[in-house]
This record gives sequence, structure tokens and C-alpha cells, in this order.
Amino acid sequence: MSRVQSKLRLLTTASMLGLAAATGGCSSIERLSAIGERPALSAIENPTTQPGYKPVQMPMPAPQAASYSPNSLWRNGSRAFFKDQRARQVGDLLTVQVNITDRATFDNETKRSRTNKEDAGISDFAGSKLLSGSAALVMPGKILAADSTAQSDGKGSVNRHEALQTNVAAVVTQILPNGNLVVEGRQEIRVNFEVRELIVAGIVRPEDIQSDNTIDSAKIAQARIAYGGRGQITDVQQPRYGQQVLDVLLPF
Repeated sequence: MSRVQSKLRLLTTASMLGLAAATGGCSSIERLSAIGERPALSAIENPTTQPGYKPVQMPMPAPQAASYSPNSLWRNGSRAFFKDQRARQVGDLLTVQVNITDRATFDNETKRSRTNKEDAGISDFAGSKLLSGSAALVMPGKILAADSTAQSDGKGSVNRHEALQTNVAAVVTQILPNGNLVVEGRQEIRVNFEVRELIVAGIVRPEDIQSDNTIDSAKIAQARIAYGGRGQITDVQQPRYGQQVLDVLLPF
């Protein structure tokens, strides 16, 4: 190996290491400083003050004022005569029962084949047979002849099975004009050096909340459910920064 090639290889390696370091950024420094330490739990914060939080806006009917029937203690629209202990105001809590059992199997196959052939059948044009020498080589044997063949065979299959059953407490962050509640809940559990996170958010109807102040996740509209983790085990399962950079840059 020549000296020039050695220098080029060193420059390439240094460039890739620099790019990987830039990609990792502060994350790599934080991970190095946390070696031997347990992952820290996030502080309890107001969800509406978090970066990226936006109030939910949905199509709403015209608001209706509450009315009382004459000589009656019953208010139109009330769910019970006595006080309802279920969540109904901003800041109230309710329990979301996450019950996801999803299974999907797809198997598709597509085949396509096409063959075209064009032949004008004209072998003697403008006295081409009378020509000799290099001039005869210039004239084609047939004026028009074309053949084409195309074939395509595609196969694809998907076999997915997901199951998640757990409970998480959520807080009411907003009340929409039609009475529906916007809820958001976050749960973190640390076991040794691994933190498991569960995030649930969406829109629920007060009528779907059970008497024990629980609601099934299947009744949450615009549901956003995330279940994952961070720590030593998750770190081992992720590809290195250099490999991720190569996966993005390499065209093969």
C-alpha cells in the first residue's frame, strides 16, 4: 500500500469519526458521563408547558347553555342526580386501561409479463440489393424490426403480532367546547439500569368513563400510545452512530 493511499484512508477514517461525533453531539457526552450511573427519572412537569405542546382544536357544534326544568332539581345534560366522581374538569385524574391486541397477516404476489415484436417485412428497399461493398453494409436487412420482452415478479408478506396490557393514570389537560376531554398520561418505571416509559394521550367522551373512573384505550379518539425504554439494554439494541451514518450515506 502506497503512502498516498495510507493518508487517504486515514483522512477518510478521521472524517467518518468526526461526522459520527457531530451526529452524536451532546448525547454522546451525556452517555459517557452517565457510565455506571442509573438512568435518571424525568421530573413531574405540567404537560401544557412542554415543548411542542399545542391545544387540540376539533370541529365543534354551537355551545348550548345549561337549563333547568321548572320546579325540578335536575339540570338538563347531567349524568347523575348526585355528584359525579368521574373526571370532568381540567386537572382531574382518570385511569386509562391500555389493552392492545393486534395481529395482522398479509401475503401479496404480483406477476407481470409482456412481449412485443414488430416486423415490417420489407427486406429490399430502394434497390438495396443492387448495392455492393461498404454501401451494402450500411443498408439494414429490414427496414423495421423490433423485439422487446419485459417481466416482473413481486412478492411481499407481513406478519405482525402486538400485545400490550397495562394501566396508566392520565390528567385532563383541556375541555373542548362540546364537553369532550383531552387527556395525557406518562409513566416511568426504572428496573436496575433500564427505564420503561408509557405515554398515553387523546380525546375521550365523559360518557365513556366508567363509574370507577377508568376508560378503555379503545374508546380514546386520536389516541397516541407510546411504549418504550432507555438504558443499558436499549443502548445495546441500537446500532452505533457510525453504522447509522453509513446506512444513510451508502447507496448500496
